[in-house]
Amino acid sequence: MDETITNETVPRPPKKKKKQPVTWTLLKNQRQLIWMSVPLLLYIILFAYYPVWGWTMAFQNYRPGKSFGEQEWVGFKQFKFLFTDDNFLRVLRNTLAMGIINLVLGFVTAIVLALLLNEIRKVLWKRIVQTVSYLPHFLSWIIVTGIVATSLSINDGIVNIVLMKLHLIKEPILWLSEGKYFWGIVGASHVWKEVGWNTIIYLAAMASIDPALYEAAEIDGANRYRKMLNVTLPGIKPTIVILLIMSIGHILEAGFEVQYLLGNGLVVDWSETIDIFVLKYGLAQGNYSLATAGGIFKTVVSVTLLLMANWTAKRLGEERLL
Repeated sequence: MDETITNETVPRPPKKKKKQPVTWTLLKNQRQLIWMSVPLLLYIILFAYYPVWGWTMAFQNYRPGKSFGEQEWVGFKQFKFLFTDDNFLRVLRNTLAMGIINLVLGFVTAIVLALLLNEIRKVLWKRIVQTVSYLPHFLSWIIVTGIVATSLSINDGIVNIVLMKLHLIKEPILWLSEGKYFWGIVGASHVWKEVGWNTIIYLAAMASIDPALYEAAEIDGANRYRKMLNVTLPGIKPTIVILLIMSIGHILEAGFEVQYLLGNGLVVDWSETIDIFVLKYGLAQGNYSLATAGGIFKTVVSVTLLLMANWTAKRLGEERLL
């Protein structure tokens, strides 16, 4: 017998809460929050938006000492020179290569280390390993590059000594004098310095996973590796996607300090990045217009990559920033 479904038994969808309009009463009630945000707003305007005024130098033949009205406007001349300059194309290649290496190595090593730390049952050992792994984050690149240069020294460097003891090489290698090794050295340096720090947010995401999911997987016969693949990784997937989107937006932030400090005349064709290019042309040679054009290019590409990554995540149904 068919049962008659009344209107009372049919669940009604919850009503959408109307957006509260901005009124003077609302602003008055939240005046404490508004006053607290004023210093941050002033900081953003002063250090993030006001310097954008300097972008006008990229469209001028800028000469220090002249007023704004006396500068010679040249349109896109600086950008045309930028994209036809073999030196800039080489710098762009280096920046993209080291940025991608840092992105891939940083993501893979941080996720793997977070998964391994999550499997440690003894809390003391877990804290010791985690503390030791993220301590290098607090070292400046001056100290880190000094450690790297000492470790790769041809005479008493620990890397050459260990490789020769293991009979992997017959004679010491000039690691910092051959360009083919430079990108790998930069990637390894970034991993050593930041891998422990990058695992913190993944461990926090793992802590929010419901323990009942692990219990259900164990009842179904899943071992520790299957639980990592089928429970832990899907549980932190939104965090991985968000961090990946943000990292893609910073892919041209390949670094400045490590390349500048470890680089030398023998590896300059592999070590120079856009940041060093801007520094060299802007301060060393006084070509502020060309240096500004290079900085604008870097910013525009970074924003474009961020929006593309966010759009791709939206199309795939993943978490996104916007």
